[in-house]
Amino acid sequence: MSYLTLRSQSRCFGGKVAYYAHESDCCNSPMNFAVYLPPQAQSQRVPVLYYLSGLTCSEENFTVKAGAQRYAAELGILLVVPDTSPRNTGIAGEDESWELGSGAGFYVNATQTPWQKYYQMYDYVTEELPEIIEQNFPIESDKQSIFGHSMGGHGALTCALKNPGKYRSVSAFAPICAPIQSPWGENAFSTYLGEDRDLWKAYDATELVKKTQLPTEILIDQGTEDSFYQAGELMPEVLARACETAGQPLRLRLQDGYDHSYFMIASFMGDHLAHHAHYLNQ
Repeated sequence: MSYLTLRSQSRCFGGKVAYYAHESDCCNSPMNFAVYLPPQAQSQRVPVLYYLSGLTCSEENFTVKAGAQRYAAELGILLVVPDTSPRNTGIAGEDESWELGSGAGFYVNATQTPWQKYYQMYDYVTEELPEIIEQNFPIESDKQSIFGHSMGGHGALTCALKNPGKYRSVSAFAPICAPIQSPWGENAFSTYLGEDRDLWKAYDATELVKKTQLPTEILIDQGTEDSFYQAGELMPEVLARACETAGQPLRLRLQDGYDHSYFMIASFMGDHLAHHAHYLNQ
């Protein structure tokens, strides 16, 4: 781990939460991530589950608020939580809006100046970070899954659909399901990817599922009192219709009274960990 800097670590449910920093090759900047090593990892290799966080978040939101460590300890799953973007790159305006720049990488490979030099989050999540995890932690490299929340739910869905066979399962909490139809997605994609909307389809789960289906069921939880859902930013029903047409198994659960917060995520975290454990242990 000579190229990883251990920032801090804490004992948790018999395992360990650890925060690391490293110099990223694809993002050309320092990147941070968190890991939860379950107690089983002390004596054997374990499956790995990646979690992608939402807008404004860092690697700390999930580890502090989601309550996932208890379930991961019981199931013997290693959790990996990357930051949501590069930080302090010097790009003008990267900290001016919570919807762009710092904390808002949208898990795409930017093609537009000046973002393309640093904002290569898709490659970071699908290639560089998994290589780091495999080299430094006791995982079963053929047993990995992915999930996320909001912007991170969008990221998890697109990473899985763009790489069938790479992840054994995928799930999401309140994901941005059709970003090219969403104000959030239109703003981010035009900035990072340019004005050619056909190119945006490569990072849109609703568009991707029309061409590529996964062998396992997608699980999505969406709160009915989620203000972003009510404002039309998330559109899970649009994805559900595309999945039905394409023959992609999808379990969309509308959770009455729940909002967009980590209170919703924590409420259904056990279901999502069980969903992934089912496929990871096959």
